[in-house]
Amino acid sequence: MDVRRRLRTLPTPADPAFWRSPVRGVRFTAVLGLVLLCGLTLLFVTGLLSYAAYNPDLAAVNDKTPDKGLLGFYLFAWPTGPVWLYRLNQGLHVTVGIALVPVLLAKLWSVVPKLFTLPPVRSVAHALERFSLLLLVGGALFEFVTGLLNIQLEYLFPGSFYPLHFYGAWVFFAGFLAHTGLKLPQAVRALRGGVLRADQDPLASPAPAPATISRRGALGMVGAGSLLLLATSAGRSFDGPLRATALVTPRGGAEPGTGPNGFQINKTAAYVGVTPADTGEGWSLAVSGPAGVIRLSRARLLAMDQYSAALPIACVEGWSTADQWWRGVRLRDLAVLAGHPEDRLPGVLVESVQRRGPFRTVALRDNQVRDPRSLLALRVNGEDLSPDHGFPARIIVPAAPGVMNTKWVGRLTFGDVG
Repeated sequence: MDVRRRLRTLPTPADPAFWRSPVRGVRFTAVLGLVLLCGLTLLFVTGLLSYAAYNPDLAAVNDKTPDKGLLGFYLFAWPTGPVWLYRLNQGLHVTVGIALVPVLLAKLWSVVPKLFTLPPVRSVAHALERFSLLLLVGGALFEFVTGLLNIQLEYLFPGSFYPLHFYGAWVFFAGFLAHTGLKLPQAVRALRGGVLRADQDPLASPAPAPATISRRGALGMVGAGSLLLLATSAGRSFDGPLRATALVTPRGGAEPGTGPNGFQINKTAAYVGVTPADTGEGWSLAVSGPAGVIRLSRARLLAMDQYSAALPIACVEGWSTADQWWRGVRLRDLAVLAGHPEDRLPGVLVESVQRRGPFRTVALRDNQVRDPRSLLALRVNGEDLSPDHGFPARIIVPAAPGVMNTKWVGRLTFGDVG
């Protein structure tokens, strides 16, 4: 009976005395919240820019999001310069996201007692706050978990990453806006010193345990964790020795292989089902337009005027390569060959011979076709493309996401792709 009575008197998570850490407090949470306010805003903006880079309005093949409605707006026609634009955008999006993980976890830890507060709803305003917190916490965890899995190329989540991350971002952003509007005044007061005593602090424990670290020390540990993740992940967006510092992300360390084709890839030919029979002597490129369908062998493509461009590859997972020297036929020349006037070049639908994987068909805008650096590349760094880099021919377009630079091209259809 004494044991039962003692168990009944023990504090539960709904009792403020259950949570005894002396680190928790409004000011501690406010500092973390301010960092997240800046960092998550950057993530959302760069996410929208990444969405625009996919040309989601073209041909219903670039955007894999069903029933997107008004959420499917895009900001502008994605430009082709500067050539490092997507490399910078996605490098920031992914690297800052990784670096914010300790801050997010610390912020959730700092407010976890509030999740057990009883009664769960005390007023309309409190209900709105709780609902915004549910959207914020659930959306943030979902976005960070799916994003980190995608970075590591671990597709453990059900369905496609693209629509899951898209809808998760909007759920998170709704909660983020609502929660920021409700809590920002309180956070500003806390940072200005408005909460001075423990009995005035709704996040402070009423019965704190002896301190083993100060709040300033705890913030320092969180900052050190973020800096460590930053230092061990940012390198894959750079060239040279810095790439070897990217220890916690794929595409770090040494360059994959040696020679002209010794730079990063995402999907190998074997992974997407491309065999030598698909790309051997019998391969030809079908170019379609007002002039009909024209079949071009690789030998005939090599006999056309060849142009070179120094362009990087940057992928949605945040990794990128140095500028590689690509050489091949300009897309604008192929559009003219297909029967389009040079002063009114259209977009193009690009189809790969690959059997598996997403984005076997992509659409490129007219401004991407017109850019003289946009190539149907046949060679890279002075050598024929390797099978894993898209032999016999691949697309390379300045400032475009890596997945838009289609490998193993089998058909180009020039025309209205809107």
